[in-house]
Amino acid sequence: MKVNQWLVMAGLAVATVLSTSDLIAQDNQRGQGQGRRGGPGGGGNFDPAEMQQRMLEGIRNQMAVTDDAEWKLISERVTKVMDARRQVGMGGGAGMFRGGRPGGEGDQPRGGFRGGPGGEPSPGAEALQKAIDSKASTAEVKAAMQKYRDERKARQAALESAQADLLKVLSAHQEAVALRMGLVN
Repeated sequence: MKVNQWLVMAGLAVATVLSTSDLIAQDNQRGQGQGRRGGPGGGGNFDPAEMQQRMLEGIRNQMAVTDDAEWKLISERVTKVMDARRQVGMGGGAGMFRGGRPGGEGDQPRGGFRGGPGGEPSPGAEALQKAIDSKASTAEVKAAMQKYRDERKARQAALESAQADLLKVLSAHQEAVALRMGLVN
């Protein structure tokens, strides 16, 4: 199951890169090497809303949706799937990638357990990390693990529900595209 989740996440990353590469190339041609924010390569601040809009445009093109009303319905559900997938991803071992040694650099906290850029902290993950760092009793560690597992199950259920809702509005061709992109199983 974990391997499948990693493969889906990798597939979404590849789909994101592929769907935005044409748009980036067009921007570079228009600006003759100047990014939209004035400097070479784009510089400036990363805009997650703009990135999400570009991803959605790429999905719309691949699904060949021409009707705006149909796309409004599909895009809302695609966005819910993407948000739910991000939440599942944040609970699937975020602590592995925080770097440093236990307790952080010089016993400073290492931060983390957020659902991507600007995401909300996971209370279960934070409680589990606190139990680990403080070398809590076995009972406290087990309670923190259960809380974390329950959160992960709830996020996975939310993802599966969002995927089921998306499938209800897709044609067979659109479902095939969504499956290939890792939006649905």
